Amino acid sequence: MSIKIGDTIPAATLRRLTADGIEEVQAHEFCYDRKVVIFALPGAFTPPCSNEHMPSFIENADAIKAKGVDEIACVAVNDPFVMDAWNKATGAEGKVTLLSDGNCEFTKEIGMDFEGLGLGFGTRSKRYAMVVENGKVTALEVEESPGECTVSSGSKLLESLT
Repeated sequence: MSIKIGDTIPAATLRRLTADGIEEVQAHEFCYDRKVVIFALPGAFTPPCSNEHMPSFIENADAIKAKGVDEIACVAVNDPFVMDAWNKATGAEGKVTLLSDGNCEFTKEIGMDFEGLGLGFGTRSKRYAMVVENGKVTALEVEESPGECTVSSGSKLLESLT
């Protein structure tokens, strides 16, 4: 069953590369006592993710944060090294925090996984965007197809913030 508005973010482990190595990030702690936007996509460096989804959040980061959002995070089923390289390649540094879900733990826990075996992708994340306030989902938009980036874009999310 997929996560929905009103649900609590699970205690799943995400990771990010820091100057000191790989750091574990507990999803529920990351979202505790603050307002966070989490958007996810099928994979770093893939065309819709790199050309549409990530840029829409980078371009709208300041406006999203001006609406009271403490942090914007991107989750993908890629390893921390790929996510770090993509962070640098996209110019997301300082605007979007990239979190690796390399084991697909978080993605499966919230029911947002799909099988991309036909494309050679393996298990990946659906494309979505959510607002999490103090650990609870308050807004959620999920794309019908992983190749689309309409309802989960940064500009659409910005429109929904009050």
